[in-house]
Amino acid sequence: MATSKTNSKVVHRANGQESHSNSSSTENRPVRQDAKNTEDMLQWTMHVERIKTEVIKHAKAQISEMLDKVLTDSLQSLSQSTHSNAVENAQQTDGNARRHRIQDGKVFVARQSMLDELFEISHIQTIYHMFIAALLLFIISTLAVDFIDQGRLVLEFDLFFYAFGQLGTVIWAWFIMFIYTLLGPYHILNQWSELYSQYQWKMLVSVATAVVLLGAQMSVLGYFPVYVVLHYQLPPASRFIIILEQIRFLMKSYSFMRETVVAVLRDKSKKGEAARFPTLSSYLYFLFCPTLIYRESYPRNPYIRWNYVRRNFAMILGSLFYLYFILVRLVIPVYMNESNQPFSRRTLVLAVFHSTLPGMLMLLLGFFAFLHCWLNAFAEMLRFADRMFYKDWWNSTSFANYYRTWNIVVHDWLYYYAYRDFLWLSGHRLRSLATLSVFAVSAFVHEYAFTMGFGFFYPVMFCLFAIIGVLFNFTLNDKRKGPMWNIIMWTCLFIGQGVQVCLYCLEWYAQIHCPRSGTGFWELVTPKSWTCNYKG
Repeated sequence: MATSKTNSKVVHRANGQESHSNSSSTENRPVRQDAKNTEDMLQWTMHVERIKTEVIKHAKAQISEMLDKVLTDSLQSLSQSTHSNAVENAQQTDGNARRHRIQDGKVFVARQSMLDELFEISHIQTIYHMFIAALLLFIISTLAVDFIDQGRLVLEFDLFFYAFGQLGTVIWAWFIMFIYTLLGPYHILNQWSELYSQYQWKMLVSVATAVVLLGAQMSVLGYFPVYVVLHYQLPPASRFIIILEQIRFLMKSYSFMRETVVAVLRDKSKKGEAARFPTLSSYLYFLFCPTLIYRESYPRNPYIRWNYVRRNFAMILGSLFYLYFILVRLVIPVYMNESNQPFSRRTLVLAVFHSTLPGMLMLLLGFFAFLHCWLNAFAEMLRFADRMFYKDWWNSTSFANYYRTWNIVVHDWLYYYAYRDFLWLSGHRLRSLATLSVFAVSAFVHEYAFTMGFGFFYPVMFCLFAIIGVLFNFTLNDKRKGPMWNIIMWTCLFIGQGVQVCLYCLEWYAQIHCPRSGTGFWELVTPKSWTCNYKG
């Protein structure tokens, strides 16, 4: 009996332990399952957050690019549809009205410059700080070299004083060009508008006005700046100021005349409506605002941020000092040829690759100082709201896109007044020829500016734009995608800048060491660096 009781207790205890273990395992199983579900949920959440970040990043870039493209192309597509409808209804449309139909142009929208948006990101600010640190290193190294060689700690800016010499002549010459550009085309076109509405011989009035305008433009904005540059023998920076302002005034006045003539003809075609001529104040504002496309009004900001203006002018001054130290420390020592050895093919090749880094730094400084700082400073002072002076050209995978995004201000002028007007005149048939004409105009203007600025003819810029630029535009086109093509584009830019700096510096010192002996045509157009075997 005792044994049976004992066995029953053992069995009961075992059953109790088994039931307890079963209950424990049953209780732990949901806990482990919940932990696994929680871990899976966390991993999934992190994965979703990563996807969300990437989607937002790409969507922002795509939406920004898409909106820019839609805003600039919407009127073009609208005009094309209008043109197709006009063709379908050609029998019901007056031929002269259709022949004078001009497509609507650029749409201005209030927006920031891309670098202003990027500078709000700390990572981009760090890159900007790195460039400032490099400028400080240039200053310190220059002081150290001067102290070791000459025993003094003084920064001399002789190159600045030489390059920007005769500023008084530059100022009065600029003032004459400005006064003519403001009053000349405006009053001539205003007189034409009145005579066009009063006299029956409209074609005669238009031809006479065109002859007068052409003569005035050629005299004041054509011959006069060239005379000032050559007669007073201005130094390089002063030359470039006069020549670039000459080109700017020509482009501004052409835009005003083109837009005004079209507006007057359009108003005249509407029966019962008087032609409305633009106000002088709108034209004066256009001469200073950072765009080459004339409009009677632009989107405006409500106030001026003077701290922003001062900061941009300070960065322009810093960029000039940066350029000075690049020339003094990286460029001039290579081409002064202090080793008294004439330049050979080996030396030329080495000089090209020595010039790639300073050449690329000059390109970036020119972009930052002018297209960002200078244009934004004037846009802010004039409350001009459309700050899209450039796009993200640094991300380009094709030279076709690079040419479109590098300088939006000049690109808009070439696109609307050279490319589209050429297509309109040719009946939208010769697109390739229109593209070639734009490259030809750009190549001629760049070569003219460099020839007049440096004081000698060396068709480096013309060949780069008219030959290599055209070749790259059609071969490295928008079909090229991927990071590798961006690397190829940057490599070509580095080499191109090295070639420009090298050839122009060689010609500069050749002109100094081997002066021209005559004024004949071939003497003026033949580069001296081809025949001058000088020693430093």
